[in-house]
Amino acid sequence: MQLTDVLIHLNKNTNKTEKENIVENLRKIEGVIAPRFNEEKEHLLLVSYNSDTTSSLALLNEIKSTGYAAQLVGL
Repeated sequence: MQLTDVLIHLNKNTNKTEKENIVENLRKIEGVIAPRFNEEKEHLLLVSYNSDTTSSLALLNEIKSTGYAAQLVGL
């Protein structure tokens, strides 16, 4: 198992319900360990995942598929 973190920037601030939905959708992806929003910078989402099972691109595409504009940020 290869644990990896990725930082995803959402182009708009989201409310609590939207954040919960995004996190819940990411948790459904096999290999996702811990998706969580940054409390101080609410437009940043850190996701820990098993890179043997999924990819940062798959995570980004899941967010984009729900209508959010987002991009990967280098760590």
